[in-house]
Amino acid sequence: MTPAARPTAPASTPPPESLSFLLHDAARLIRRRFQARSADLGLTPAQWRLLVAVLREERPTQARIAERLEIEPISVSRLIDRMAEAGWVRRTTDPADRRIRIVELTDMAQAARGTMVARLSGVVDEAFAGFTEAERRQMLSLLTRLAANLSDACASEASASDAPASDALGEPDRSTPTRKSRS
Repeated sequence: MTPAARPTAPASTPPPESLSFLLHDAARLIRRRFQARSADLGLTPAQWRLLVAVLREERPTQARIAERLEIEPISVSRLIDRMAEAGWVRRTTDPADRRIRIVELTDMAQAARGTMVARLSGVVDEAFAGFTEAERRQMLSLLTRLAANLSDACASEASASDAPASDALGEPDRSTPTRKSRS
């Protein structure tokens, strides 16, 4: 069935729990299509994710990549090892702090950037088949807002968990013992 011949979604609103499933499925299918279109480059899905993280944030640290990909730092280190051996990335030392390792794209990865962007654009075009230009813009706008809302909620939650506990009157909560520093 061609994209234009597909039946339209029912007018009723899907249940709220389906949002996460739909977003996950769409992201998974986009990754799968991109992987299929880019198999000739020989990168695993994890390696693609790392490359994209480095492309999106110029010269990130290994710790930042681990945070962005939501994987353990040791796993990122091993992934970078394999990608460095294959010539995709290189590690450099932060001039301000020799303990910090920065990840950079190699010339080979920079040269492949245009190919990667073109292939991803093709996948995005497949995903938006049958959408008008206005629908595409609206979808991207709505997803951007959704991501910002969730990002703000995560940031608020993180800052609230960092703040000292207080009672209903705003007084510090002294019911839980505080850690004493060792002298």
